[in-house]
Amino acid sequence: MIRNVLSIAGSDPSGGAGIQADLKSISANGAYGMAALTALTAQNTQGVDGIELVTPDFVAAQITSVFADVRVDAVKIGMIATADIASSVADVLEAHKAVPVVLDPVMIAKGGAPLLAEDAIETLRSRLLPLARIVTPNLPEAAHLLGVPVARTRDDMAAQARALTALGPDAALVKGGHLEEADSPDVLFDGADLHWVEAPRIATKNTHGTGCTLSSALAAHLAHGVPMAKAVARAKAYVAMAITDADALSVGQGHGPVHHFSELWRGLSA
Repeated sequence: MIRNVLSIAGSDPSGGAGIQADLKSISANGAYGMAALTALTAQNTQGVDGIELVTPDFVAAQITSVFADVRVDAVKIGMIATADIASSVADVLEAHKAVPVVLDPVMIAKGGAPLLAEDAIETLRSRLLPLARIVTPNLPEAAHLLGVPVARTRDDMAAQARALTALGPDAALVKGGHLEEADSPDVLFDGADLHWVEAPRIATKNTHGTGCTLSSALAAHLAHGVPMAKAVARAKAYVAMAITDADALSVGQGHGPVHHFSELWRGLSA
């Protein structure tokens, strides 16, 4: 059976991050993607020029409409933007607690623009984290959620993964892309054990949307019932491949997107 995954996130008109990346990633990982928009952005590979928010009631209406008609096997939450939108999302999802939720706490765009209002962080902590099967922050996001310094070592990462689960999610995946190492390690704490997921650091500037891509791939595998540690490993391997092949694309002059369909598109070029 093909599984259905709902992404709740903002739009990226350049196609590299947000809803657009989510739908590509979900599709590439074998599930049917659906989307509820929280915000429109004016952005490209060089940065975010503007944000137009969807009203909290209409965000909730989109999610409610999907659940009223379609079997939802997993939910991915990305850009939430405000406390009111976070609360509206939580209000709807509290009626569907059996559905696994992957929470990617999108706070800052690749170019540095803030994507989450400061007063929304506490609502994200108190309302959305307890609904999540897993939270997937990078190092600055994990530090912000916990109110601690950014992790600089693997021991710091492991401690923060453990601490994040104390806020409510069943598991936490702390992504080590910002770590100053030759490799790019992530650490999963599944509520009982730590699992390190390794990948080489790839020399490319085309990493726009990696967090969106990883969390959506993870949601697709959880929707299919894949155990958490295996789902994380599969999602990590998919993102590593998408980054490795990113330079085959020619999209923009800044941080370009990863290649979501690199495996499917091989051999199609003239």
